[in-house]
Amino acid sequence: MRIAKVKITNFKCYEETFTLALNDGLNVIVGANESGKTTILEAIHLALTGLLHGRPLKNDLTSYLFNLAAQNKYVQSLGTASPLPPPAITIELFFSGSSNELAELEGNGNSEKAKGSGVVYKIEFDEENYKGPYEELVKAGALRSIPVEYYTTTMRSFARKGITARNIPIKSALIDSSSTRLQHGSDVYVSRIIRDVLEEKERASISQAHRKLKEAFVADPNLKLINERITQAAKISQKAVSISVDLSSQTAWESSLMTYIDLIPFQYIGKGEQCVIKTKLALSAKKNAEATAILLEEPENHLSHARLNELIVDLTDQHGQKQIIISTHSSFVANKLGLDHLIVLRGGEVARIAELGASDFFKKLAGYDTLRLTLAAKAILVEGDSDELVVQRAYMDANGGRLPIQDGIDVISVGTAFLRFLELADALKIPVAVVTDNDGDIAAVEKKYAAFKDSGTVRICFDPIVDTGSLMIKDKPFNYNTLEPKLLKANNRATLNTILGTPAKTDDELRVHMRANKTESALAIFNSKITITYPDYIQKAISP
Repeated sequence: MRIAKVKITNFKCYEETFTLALNDGLNVIVGANESGKTTILEAIHLALTGLLHGRPLKNDLTSYLFNLAAQNKYVQSLGTASPLPPPAITIELFFSGSSNELAELEGNGNSEKAKGSGVVYKIEFDEENYKGPYEELVKAGALRSIPVEYYTTTMRSFARKGITARNIPIKSALIDSSSTRLQHGSDVYVSRIIRDVLEEKERASISQAHRKLKEAFVADPNLKLINERITQAAKISQKAVSISVDLSSQTAWESSLMTYIDLIPFQYIGKGEQCVIKTKLALSAKKNAEATAILLEEPENHLSHARLNELIVDLTDQHGQKQIIISTHSSFVANKLGLDHLIVLRGGEVARIAELGASDFFKKLAGYDTLRLTLAAKAILVEGDSDELVVQRAYMDANGGRLPIQDGIDVISVGTAFLRFLELADALKIPVAVVTDNDGDIAAVEKKYAAFKDSGTVRICFDPIVDTGSLMIKDKPFNYNTLEPKLLKANNRATLNTILGTPAKTDDELRVHMRANKTESALAIFNSKITITYPDYIQKAISP
């Protein structure tokens, strides 16, 4: 049994219905901050358990759960002749597999009206109980936000029957090792995990031992003397004032005991070690060990590559037969788990490396540049290091000395793999400019990038003029249509001689030098105090 698909409507960052098909085994979700990775994990866990942040959501409803755009449209409509109905949050999980348990969830009670097995979790207006009071509020113009006090949560199967988490055969474990919340000096997350790891008899034994410890504390003669002094000092009534410890709760040990690692309190050990221990403890907890779906939030937090590698190996070895959904920013995690499983989110769009024509290339690539492109707000793709340096400096000169990355623009050197990166960029609607040489053949460049001619997000920037000359190098005609000769054309020999520290007496002599020292020449231009003129195609690439 697996989760085949999730559909989310009006929940947090997803206004329009967002649909994501999931692999039966491993799913690695990558995206920039605020792209909705965490929301997907929370939505899946919520639909399976009714819990959000470890608490039943029905007792903790807030308007902040609703998509902000949907909420604004609703509130603005209340003052019009056609007010919108109160918005609802819907999370649908479509299941795959065959079992008697899934058969009980089968029906067409889903947004697709198609027969299948699954569950629908809704946060919706409770019209049966609150229609009258709600209408009075609307008439009075008293609503400024979604009236969640009139809302209810429902969990139904596709068979249109009310269900609880116990009736759902697919169980989930949501693990976020980066969260830290202290209570009485102990990490609440760790305490809860340890409680789940222990059997009931073991928990009872700890509770009894804890109670004996507290009773001994209360009976200590020193404490009695201190309480007598407090009572005398208070003098506010005839009653005794004292300090003690809570003896009423059977589970007080969970919040009052501290977790130690090698005799050091848990909160004082390194953040990386905390993340590893939390994740491993959570995965070993009984209910999580029995879970069929593991939801893991950014496991790379605070971890070195070595520790991250250890954690990933443990995860895949021990839980490889389960459905695992991981959100991450880490190229290392993506590579280690395999780019076949990579799901990239951007602005509500989804791309899978495995479905791209360039999938073989990206699987063999180290992965760093792949994730750089997917996480960039905008990108400028260049062929090599020298192009990257010159484009960076051109942008700085045009924007008050700011690097492109400071404005959310990543300049990425992709070698000759422009088309492969453009396929990924086009699928995710990433604004991209390509800086390329015309190499003396305008028709060839236009043909190469013809598929992106009408793209609304891809710009191909090259010099439309083919330059020629008589210079020969090793009996081969010199290429006047690359970056270095174009820079010379846009400036003059004297300026570039000054910047490069060269004594070239002719333009051809300088062309030969720059061709043989591409990176060094570009680095000199990047670091120079002298501002040069850049070819039009570079200025086009750095323009908004």
